[in-house]
Amino acid sequence: MTERGERMRIVLAPDSFKESMTATEAVAAMAAGVREVLPDAECVGVPMADGGEGTVEAVVSALHGRLVEVEVSNPLGDPITARYGLVPLRQLAVIEVAAAAGLELVPEQRRDVLRASTFGVGQLIRAALDRGAEEFLVGLGGSATNDGGTGMLTALGAAFLDADGSPLEPGGAALRRLHRIDLSGLDPRLRSARFRVASDVTAPLLGPTGASRMFGPQKGASPADVEVLEAALARLATVTAATLGNAQPNRPGAGAAGGLGFALTEFLGAAIRSGVDEVAHTVGLERALQGADWVFTGEGSVDAQTLMGKTPYGVARLAAKAGARVAIFAGRVKPDATVLLEHGVDLLVPITAEGTPLEQALREGPQALTRATAAVCRDIAAASRTA
Repeated sequence: MTERGERMRIVLAPDSFKESMTATEAVAAMAAGVREVLPDAECVGVPMADGGEGTVEAVVSALHGRLVEVEVSNPLGDPITARYGLVPLRQLAVIEVAAAAGLELVPEQRRDVLRASTFGVGQLIRAALDRGAEEFLVGLGGSATNDGGTGMLTALGAAFLDADGSPLEPGGAALRRLHRIDLSGLDPRLRSARFRVASDVTAPLLGPTGASRMFGPQKGASPADVEVLEAALARLATVTAATLGNAQPNRPGAGAAGGLGFALTEFLGAAIRSGVDEVAHTVGLERALQGADWVFTGEGSVDAQTLMGKTPYGVARLAAKAGARVAIFAGRVKPDATVLLEHGVDLLVPITAEGTPLEQALREGPQALTRATAAVCRDIAAASRTA
């Protein structure tokens, strides 16, 4: 901790406050509050995410990369514009699966989990390869698909064939007729590419907690659809084992994003880690925490579920290792969030008064975060003077 005469070091590592501010905007709001009260403090901003929405923006901001727009196919094959992050100095591409295969990309009345494809994700990967990317961070979550990642692999040159040697139509249901996988056309640049997957879903590919039975209903699958998709992914696992000589459908995370985790690990050699841990590693959070006195993190809402891999708790764990104290800021702090105080968190700070209309709270989020940060810094300064 800071000795007398040394500058206080405060690391600002929030996630986005959904519908109110991005992680980068949250860092700026926190920094304004710190400067108001502790102008001599050393502020280090590290925008964070947990592998889901906001991961691309956080990594691009932290590593001074840029956003790239690409025309791709949405889950049902309609053309859309999607974005990925590129950090040229590290030859790193950051991809959110939801940008090309997300559930929100398809109107509810048109959703069809039997036909939905991850082809657009493969198009994003190919576009990044074209720009020189050799390392990929893929954030899983929010997908409309259950095709075991076959759409992604098809876009990268693989072929999934029936008994007649004809390519299968897109989507998970067609995999029931899968007879052979032809990898001869797979993009050769993938051999030297390195893939890392950020995901907190530990589901296997198959079974009661797998891609189809656990998550299929959330994507609109009926009970009959679920059984079709389960049989289809079982067939994919069998043919994959015959093609590669081995396959591990029971691997934790294989069932993430409708089985996309299976394709990424089996065919592209990806490693799956906790979302917040993977993002923290990528943006260099542990390095930034060295010598920190306080760490300010947060997101829109915190509760007991924050312990289940959410960004504020992930940041708090790393901060504890560095010997720093932790304040979590949130638009809403639910009563059961107090459990976080037993896991390395020093302060839980609601940034808006109870009873504030939601629309107003979202609109005034940055100003509220600045005020709340300044208030905490006044308490820190007072405690420091007393000490």
